[in-house]
Amino acid sequence: MRFSKLGKTGLDVSRVCLGTMTWGRQNSEAEAHEQMDYALTQDINFFDTAEMYAVPPTPETYGKTEEYIGTWFEKRGKRDDIVLASKIAGNGIPWVREGGPITGDAITKAIDDSLKRLKTDYIDLYQLHWPNRPFPHFCQNHAGVLDYTHNVPEKVEANLLDILHGLDKAVNAGKIRYAGLSDDSAYGIMKYCELAEKYNLPRMQSIQNEFSLLNRSDDPYVTEVCVLEKVAYLPWSPLATGMISGKYLNGARPDGTRWTYELEDGRPLARDTNEANKAVKAYIDVAKKHGLDVCQMALKFIDKQNFVTSTIIGATDMDQLKSNIDAFDIELSDDVMADIDAVYRQYPVPF
Repeated sequence: MRFSKLGKTGLDVSRVCLGTMTWGRQNSEAEAHEQMDYALTQDINFFDTAEMYAVPPTPETYGKTEEYIGTWFEKRGKRDDIVLASKIAGNGIPWVREGGPITGDAITKAIDDSLKRLKTDYIDLYQLHWPNRPFPHFCQNHAGVLDYTHNVPEKVEANLLDILHGLDKAVNAGKIRYAGLSDDSAYGIMKYCELAEKYNLPRMQSIQNEFSLLNRSDDPYVTEVCVLEKVAYLPWSPLATGMISGKYLNGARPDGTRWTYELEDGRPLARDTNEANKAVKAYIDVAKKHGLDVCQMALKFIDKQNFVTSTIIGATDMDQLKSNIDAFDIELSDDVMADIDAVYRQYPVPF
């Protein structure tokens, strides 16, 4: 296992980060513990979770994932071996603080609640799950999706300062070590960095955004900021919720998969477009041409990007988890990279 520095923290995190959002809905507590046990044997020291998990989110599964991690810490006694990341939910989820925005007070309550579930007295990296301000995140990665216009509320700076003071309070209390962002933009990173430096408040050390062969919208704009400002870039959904595997092609909806749960909850499948399906088929053809597993190819492609600190992977069974972890040890030749680039040029924004 290779390691990278997490922003300016000095923490060494494994290039593979164990994502946990399926635990509590697609995975049982025992399965979650098995995944964490195996990850540790592979020298993975970086786990990522969130108060709103499991996903797709429901009132019944809120906090379940953190609870499973907490019982693992309690049974294994391995807390100090793990760089633990969690997140406070943003606005819009009615069963989480009545759908209210992230504020300094909300951060205090959310951290205390997460610490109880996680059975620990500190979180290494505490992240804002999505911004309060209007921003087209979660598959809405270009303006045309929502007829989106840039409309930043007048009091955005005051809100960001309130958030930073809430984080500062938690750092000083020893409840969190560092802060980070999720599902934010180049503007968000820079504004937080500016305010943190100006007022001597916690610096955002990382950002985790969606990034995969099917969604490379952060490159080069967000990623340039990350490289130059030394903010760790942590890609989530590197397999586009499993779409890159090809398991959803031709309208297939295998039982127990993420998309099946999304449909049961009445959620739109934003990634299921004609262009995205064509792109998946093209990437599968590239993998077959070079004797590669398409998921492993997709994961290693992300790992090769010079702006990536650690890739957040997830799995619903052990074979999938092992294959995903093994992907980081393969090599992609120049010919493979050229063929990937050719597909990307044909389908740059497939969803």
